[in-house]
Amino acid sequence: MTRRTPRSADLDPDLVLRAYAMGVFPMAEHRDEDSVFWVEPRQRAIMPLDGFHLSRSLRKTIASDRFRVTADTAFEQVIALCAESAPDRPDTWINPAIEKVFGELHRRGFAHSVETWDGDRLVGGLYGLALGRTFFGESMFSRTRDASKVAIAALVARLRVGEFELLDCQFMTDHLASLGAVEVPRETYLSMLSVALGEGAAGLASGVAGVSADFGALDALGVPPLPDAPALTSSPPVSGKVIVQLLTQTS
Repeated sequence: MTRRTPRSADLDPDLVLRAYAMGVFPMAEHRDEDSVFWVEPRQRAIMPLDGFHLSRSLRKTIASDRFRVTADTAFEQVIALCAESAPDRPDTWINPAIEKVFGELHRRGFAHSVETWDGDRLVGGLYGLALGRTFFGESMFSRTRDASKVAIAALVARLRVGEFELLDCQFMTDHLASLGAVEVPRETYLSMLSVALGEGAAGLASGVAGVSADFGALDALGVPPLPDAPALTSSPPVSGKVIVQLLTQTS
């Protein structure tokens, strides 16, 4: 079961940060709903960063650079596409209030996106929130086969380099389970979250995290980008071979 309490749709960014630090997150009943709910699942899905399941076919897809992978180059597009209806998902829980507050959190440096491109077309991606050494995955979308799987794989590689400790996936799905996600009871999750946030949780009242992992550490490594990649941002696309290497290396 899930515990829900209705709240105003006027979401304050600092309130949202404090809520995530307590293991609670906002959702709306549907895309056009004016209000939101604070949700705290009794069973929480997490993705162990050292337990990502990289299948042979997914490894081949990533290494072939079939998709160009970037981060934080198209945040607003990613969240808009996550909120958009699709054949297998006629409605979503991302209403305008959630979209707006995450846009502000992105501008503050807390919310991030990972994008997968087919040429110049954005075909998959995900977004979430980084606090301390925790990344809270919010939503993903895919318009081409394997596009969202590649985005998750790239996220896990990025979090490993950035020394994150916890990847929160909120609710379990067959898609996430096939990639290695597991469920833990709420009490176990809160204990893990407390460790991953560390002393940084104390500063959230002012919207400032303490000691944090580095979402941009992968870009700072100077790893080889894809050849002839369009100059979309100062952070170039990362080679699929680098992503595979980061996912398969042992600690």
